[in-house]
Amino acid sequence: MIRIIAVMILVIPGLIAAYGIKLMRDSLFNELNFIFLHTGLQFFIGFIFFVGGLAFIGGFIVHRDRKRQAPKKSKKK
Repeated sequence: MIRIIAVMILVIPGLIAAYGIKLMRDSLFNELNFIFLHTGLQFFIGFIFFVGGLAFIGGFIVHRDRKRQAPKKSKKK
C-alpha cells in the first residue's frame, strides 16, 4: 500500500509537467485554451507547471538518495 502511495506521489507531478509541456506546445502553435486570455500567459503557466513538476520529481529523487546515503558518482582520471 505504501508503494502505491509513493508511485502516486511521483505520477501526479509527472502529469502536471506533461500538461505544462502541452500548454507550451499549444501556445507555440497559436492554439489558445479557453481559460487563458493570451498565448504568452498560456506559455508562462505551462512553463511553471513543467518546471514545478520536474523540480518535485528531482527533489524526491535527491531526497531518497540522501536518505539511503547513495555514494556520489565521481569521474576517475
